[in-house]
Amino acid sequence: MKNRVLILICLLVSTIGFAQNKNKKVAFEVDGKCEMCKMRIEKAALAVPGVKYALWDIPSHQLSLVMDERKTDPMKIKTALVAAGHDTKELKATQEAYDNIHPCCKYREDNTDDSKQHHNKN
Repeated sequence: MKNRVLILICLLVSTIGFAQNKNKKVAFEVDGKCEMCKMRIEKAALAVPGVKYALWDIPSHQLSLVMDERKTDPMKIKTALVAAGHDTKELKATQEAYDNIHPCCKYREDNTDDSKQHHNKN
């Protein structure tokens, strides 16, 4: 009887351990300058399996995320962002990816916020 109770307790503890929420909040800097960049950055991040929430702040350039650690990691997200044409501190977009973003989004030349000068054209 003691063995059965012990086994039951062990199973219960392991089940609770696996059922814990594996969501993690992370934030890091992503280069961009406007609402079009915001849409592109958030879309690229959300396209990564395991990313549940993405919000990029124009003035601070901070991308705030909620991700499932079992499905992704920050480097996979950063890889998707540079593929979309946006630099991070660790990874830089290829010249080809950067050239494909809208001309008004060219943050490497001028990193000011000009979102008021255009609307969500993409």
